[in-house]
Amino acid sequence: MAFSHRFDPTVLREYDIRGIVGRTLHRADAFAIGRVFGSMVARGDGIARGDGVGRGDGVGRGGPKVAVGYDGRLTSPELEQAVVDGLLASGMEVLRIGRGPTPMLYYAATKLETDGAIMVTGSHNPSDYNGFKMMWGRKPFFGQQILQIGKLADSGDVVPEATGSEQAVAIADDYVARLLADWDGGDRMLKVVWDNGNGAAGDVLEKLVASLPGEHLVLNGTIDGRFPAHHPDPTVPANLVELIAEVRSSGADIGIAFDGDADRIGLVDDTGEIMFGDQLMVLLARDVLKEHPGATIIADVKASQVLFDEIAKAGGHPLMWKTGHSLIKSKMAEIGSPLAGEMSGHIFFADRWYGFDDALYAAVRTLGIVARMSGKLSAVREALPHVINTPEIRFDCDDRRKFAVIEEVAKRLRAEGAKVSAIDGVRVQTPDGWWLLRASNTQAVLVARCEATTAAGLERLKGALVTQLTASGLAEPDFSGSHAGH
Repeated sequence: MAFSHRFDPTVLREYDIRGIVGRTLHRADAFAIGRVFGSMVARGDGIARGDGVGRGDGVGRGGPKVAVGYDGRLTSPELEQAVVDGLLASGMEVLRIGRGPTPMLYYAATKLETDGAIMVTGSHNPSDYNGFKMMWGRKPFFGQQILQIGKLADSGDVVPEATGSEQAVAIADDYVARLLADWDGGDRMLKVVWDNGNGAAGDVLEKLVASLPGEHLVLNGTIDGRFPAHHPDPTVPANLVELIAEVRSSGADIGIAFDGDADRIGLVDDTGEIMFGDQLMVLLARDVLKEHPGATIIADVKASQVLFDEIAKAGGHPLMWKTGHSLIKSKMAEIGSPLAGEMSGHIFFADRWYGFDDALYAAVRTLGIVARMSGKLSAVREALPHVINTPEIRFDCDDRRKFAVIEEVAKRLRAEGAKVSAIDGVRVQTPDGWWLLRASNTQAVLVARCEATTAAGLERLKGALVTQLTASGLAEPDFSGSHAGH
């Protein structure tokens, strides 16, 4: 039968395919993803973007194997089956690794040397969302590649229908053993509180803590796609309230939280204070640079200036790069960086690991550092230079307008002689600190952040940002950060 499918245009995002199940995302979409992605793998026609993806490099080599996994959302099993059906119809050998965290799927694809991988996951989004993250060989599959899935589906440009094969592959024990292989904290008995947030890491986390030294308490360990305890996003302080309370009441050394598919980490120290993504990166960078002196450590444009300064103090080369986990992974591979991280809690280790974002692995490495410390984790946070910053501010701006706004602001700033980095949007350095304005690659929003050394300086930075927004016809944003999107 002839194949053709049209996606809702809102689901094809920069880094994944994502939508509201039953409204913008359906079982037929999942089948189409499998049918088209399988055809691309069969033909070896990943979009050439100048980074080695496509025919002839041994990565997208047109082989038949695709690994598939799914998270704990209620709709994930049905969507996973539909993806598998689509892959089978394109003649793929499908390796079904079952339910678990996204990094376990990444690990399976690496360990089993598959030609591609698809993870059914809604990540940190509300329970009615779901979506798909993909790998092409060892590389992230994103941007123009995702748009190509839409074009090929719409035109029906797929390989002739075939009969593939499938097998269940139990990878969880091997994955946990590999996580434990890099434990370097000795036998110190840390007291650790974990908040799984009812996310997909639950079963793997149970296996992991059973073999780590120390005392471990897991909150919300049961995988439940309704997320009854709280929203599965550890970067939002309101979602860490239960973890903070338990760390304080139990006198724990550290608290660790995951998002819905465990590719992002949240952290609180022994006093129950949050250590944000860039503060965690300071801790990790110092450790990695002991083994890799002079190495380049990457962080996204939303990270504190403190992080870049501390990387340099530790003998590393700080590199500010574009926000987006696929963009970070690609840059990391390009320049051979051993460590990278984002404010959103994506942490990427190539030092002893495989370069993909894995919150479970980041947790093991973090605990190793804390176990080897003579003092408390809170002392590390308290010793960092004190700055005041806004949360990440996200506010609506039409997709057809958002990039034009950035261009208008950049043009005015250049005319004023401002000190501007244009790596991703505009990041403006002033004597008070810095402010950032960038267009989201996944939503019809603009993203802003400000950081200063004093409260008065922060107000001046916010005022400068508002001045630029007003000049482009936009209203003052809500600086509380309460309107973060998904």
